[in-house]
Amino acid sequence: MTACHRPTLSGPTGPARRRSTPGRSLTFAALVAAAFSGFPGALTAQDADHAAVDLPWPPVATFSIVGYDPESGEVGVAVQSRVFSVGNGVVWGKAGVGVAATQAIVDVSYGPQALELLELGYSPEVVVETILAADPNPDPERWTVEGRQFSVMDAQGNVATHTGPAASEWAGHKIGEYCSAQGNILAGPEVVDGMVAAFESTEGHLSYRLMAALEAGQAAGGDIRGMQSAAMLIVKEDGGVWLNNDVVLRLQVDDAENPIEELRRLVELAGAQRERIRASRR
Repeated sequence: MTACHRPTLSGPTGPARRRSTPGRSLTFAALVAAAFSGFPGALTAQDADHAAVDLPWPPVATFSIVGYDPESGEVGVAVQSRVFSVGNGVVWGKAGVGVAATQAIVDVSYGPQALELLELGYSPEVVVETILAADPNPDPERWTVEGRQFSVMDAQGNVATHTGPAASEWAGHKIGEYCSAQGNILAGPEVVDGMVAAFESTEGHLSYRLMAALEAGQAAGGDIRGMQSAAMLIVKEDGGVWLNNDVVLRLQVDDAENPIEELRRLVELAGAQRERIRASRR
């Protein structure tokens, strides 16, 4: 786990340590790693998909980013993956509390747990440590806790991220200024590097910064299996349209040939709506 505003790059980590390169194990993670190891007999991305058939569910192989805008007070999360409707299991958020991304050998309950602990006043670091320590690891052979990957950001932009040593390679994360990018079954560390750089260098609304990060991640190779779905969630107390709406933006592309392109279209539509509303109030 790593936690701070300063840029850091990590492969799989435990609660009290960090490493720059992922560990190896004789699991699905190792099979995927072999696909890109450069050694004779390397698997293809299609072979990696076939290797997942012995698992109870397909891993949420993906890249995501959590981010905070200190000027607007908005906090958000965005994701892309080669699975159907990735937003249903990865993105979590509550205004005034924070956001979370849950992925890899995922336990979806990590999302609601993270928000509940944040709301009780615990720091993201303590939230991550607490959730991992309490995980009962009910299927250690096929769906091990060692493969969990998740990121937790509070409503002030403090963040902590964990990548387990059995997350499907390449797996890792990088924490930047008010952001954290994380992913698994990726082309390499350049994916999360590019995402953080894009988030930090892009100006404008938080949705544009999150969108730029996803586009940069894909441009760097993204999920080695390809694309299928994407999602974005941004929250702020009373930040949405209409009365008593804490959801600034909730967008999902559940199945598309180029979900990032479609998500960009929706983000631009939302931006045009914001401008129309802003103009009407002048």
